[in-house]
Amino acid sequence: MSIFGLSLSLFLVLNALGNIPVFVGLLSKYAEKKQRRIIIRELLIALFILVLFNFFGDELLRWIGISQETVGIAGGTLLLLIALGMIFPHNSEHPETHTHEPLIVPLATPIVAGPGAISTVMVYSEHVSNSWLMLAIILIAWTPTFLILLASSHIKHFLGRRGLVACQKLGGMLISLIAVQMICTGAINLLKHAFPPAS
Repeated sequence: MSIFGLSLSLFLVLNALGNIPVFVGLLSKYAEKKQRRIIIRELLIALFILVLFNFFGDELLRWIGISQETVGIAGGTLLLLIALGMIFPHNSEHPETHTHEPLIVPLATPIVAGPGAISTVMVYSEHVSNSWLMLAIILIAWTPTFLILLASSHIKHFLGRRGLVACQKLGGMLISLIAVQMICTGAINLLKHAFPPAS
């Protein structure tokens, strides 16, 4: 897959359009200037989390004894569940109300840099085999996510509820394809390691 394809896949996993109602709901009680400050901070924290797992995810896996194939299967399963949630969302209209300003949780993680995004970064970094190239892919995917969520209140008014739901369902369908591919690739590689071909 090309750099553009990997960046697009990661962008879809970050689910900027699908997260607009959550951001708007959680930040609606704050002034617009403070909303922007919170969004910038939380998106930078999410970027830091993804970059951290890009550079140190392999060492963490080796330390706890988990193979990349297992991450591929688990990550694909998580993505599939996320995709199903995007295609068939819950009926709750508003997110939980918080009495304090969001910090790291829930906006930075798990909403943006959630398990699906983290596992996707780790799987893709194994395929790319170059942490700096993977960093560029993360930045390419993160930048439009940042811009979309920074303008979340305006985009919600422009697209309307139906437009956001349509974008979310389309993204869910694409993510489900990525998830199935990750599961199949991980399973095939796991079988190859378990039953190596006879020389």
